[in-house]
Amino acid sequence: MFKEYTQYDALGLAELVKLKQISAKELLDAAINQANRLNPKLNAIIQRFDERAYQAAQAGLPTGVFTGVPYLLKDLSFYFAGEPLTMGSRSVNINVKQDDEIVKRMKATGVNTFGKTNTPEFGLIITTEPKAYGATHNPFKKGYSSGGSSGGSAAAVASGIVPMAGAGDGGGSIRFPAAWCGVFGLKPSRGRNPVGPMFGEGWDGAIADHVISRSVRDSAAMLDAISGAEVGAPYVIAPPQGTFLQAAMRAPRPLTIALHQQPLVANTVVDKEVLAVLERTAAQLEAMGHRVIPAEPAINIEKFWHDFMVVICAHTAFTIDSIERSCGAAQVQNLEPQTYNMALLGRSLSAVDLVYAKQGWHDSQYQTGKLLEHYDMILCPTVPTPAVKHGVLPPSRMDELLMRSAGVINKGFSIGKYAFSSGLIEQLSYPVFSKMAFTLLGNVTGLPAMSVPVGMSKKGLPIGMQLIGRMNDEATLLSLAGEMERAGLFTKPAFEY
Repeated sequence: MFKEYTQYDALGLAELVKLKQISAKELLDAAINQANRLNPKLNAIIQRFDERAYQAAQAGLPTGVFTGVPYLLKDLSFYFAGEPLTMGSRSVNINVKQDDEIVKRMKATGVNTFGKTNTPEFGLIITTEPKAYGATHNPFKKGYSSGGSSGGSAAAVASGIVPMAGAGDGGGSIRFPAAWCGVFGLKPSRGRNPVGPMFGEGWDGAIADHVISRSVRDSAAMLDAISGAEVGAPYVIAPPQGTFLQAAMRAPRPLTIALHQQPLVANTVVDKEVLAVLERTAAQLEAMGHRVIPAEPAINIEKFWHDFMVVICAHTAFTIDSIERSCGAAQVQNLEPQTYNMALLGRSLSAVDLVYAKQGWHDSQYQTGKLLEHYDMILCPTVPTPAVKHGVLPPSRMDELLMRSAGVINKGFSIGKYAFSSGLIEQLSYPVFSKMAFTLLGNVTGLPAMSVPVGMSKKGLPIGMQLIGRMNDEATLLSLAGEMERAGLFTKPAFEY
C-alpha cells in the first residue's frame, strides 16, 4: 500500500505516475483503502463504482495533467455516463446516458473517478444532511456539518480520501464547505467553466462548477484544463494571459483589498472567532505588502436575499417540472418539505416577479463593480460562524410542518408572493440565509470568489476567509492564494480522523 498517498496533492500524484514510480492502480488501491476506512465514519461518498475505475486504470487512462489520480464527483450537476444521478433526493434516479461537457473535460485530464459524493436534495441547503443518504460528518469533528451543498466532496478531500473532487457552487456551495472542512475552494467567474449541454445557465448564471482541492495549484491546473465556452454557451469570456497554474505559482503585485465586514443578510451576527481570523488575515496580507482598507458594497440587504430566493424558487419549480416531464411523476413524489415548498413558491410567482428579482441582481452587480473599480478584490469571512452541529440548519419538524402548511395554502390559492411579504418565508429561510450572508455576493454578481483555509476555532473547527475578485480575474485570486499557501497560512487537513 502506498502509505505516502495523503502527502501529495493531485499534481504530485500525477507526476509519480508519469515518472512510473507508481501506477494508476496503486493510487486507486490507496484511495479505496482510505475510502473503506474513513467513509463509514464520514458518509462522504454515497455511490461507489470501484470495479469500473480498476478497469479504467488497467485499460489506460487519458494522458493529461492528472493521469491516474483518484477522483470523486458530486452527485448533483455532473452527468457521468453509465452511473445514476440522484441529486441527493429520495425521489430522483436518472439514468445518465452521456457525459456532460465538464465531465468530458475532467475525464480528459486523466482522473480516475470511482464514486459520487453526498449532497443535500437539489443542492438547496448549505449543509449536507439529505434524508436520502443521511448526514456527512465534518472530518474535524464528528456530529458537525461539513457544509453544503458540496459537503461530501469537501469531507472526502479534507480527510485524504482524494486530493481533489468535483464540486458546484450556486450560493456558496464550493466555498462554504471548503471553509468548514479546512480546504481550498474556488468558484470561477460566470461562464468560465461549461454547464452544458443539459443546462444553458444554472440558476440564471448563479451556478459555477469546479473542484474542491487541498492545494491551490491543483485547482488552478484543473481550471486550465476544463475552462472555456462550450457549444451554445450563453457567455464567452476571455482566457487568462498565460495559464492559471502559472498564476498560482507566482506572487501577485501589491494589491489593494477592500475589507468587507457587514453581512448582506439582515440581523446576521458574525462569530467573534471568525472576526478575529478576519482581522488577523488582513494584518497578514498587509505584512505581505498589500493594502487592506475597510469598504462595503452599497447593496440593499433587505432586498438582496429576497431577489435571490425568488430566482432560486423559480428554478426549483422548473427543475422538478422538467424531471417530472422527462422521467415521470413518480420521480418527484417524495421530495423533502423545503424542496416541495420552494417549487410551489416558484410556480406561484409571476414572470414579472422574476424580472424584478433579476433587476435586483443587476443592481448588486453594478454596485459591486463600482467598488472593484477602486480595489483589486474584496476580503470577508466565507461563513459567519464555524461549523454547526447536525440538525441545526435543516428545517426542524415544526418548520417542516409550517412549510407543508404554506405549501398547501400556496397550492390552493396561488398566493406565494404574499408569503414573502408576510414574513413567513424570511422566518423559515433565515437560519440558512444568514450563513450565506457573505457567499451569495459571488453568485449574484457572477464574480470569481475563493475560500482559503486560514483559521481554527477553539473547538478545533476550521474557519475560512473569502476573497472575491474582479470579473474574469481568477488569475489574481490564485496568485494571492498561492502566496498565502506558500507562506504557511493554510490550516492542515484532517488526515487522522
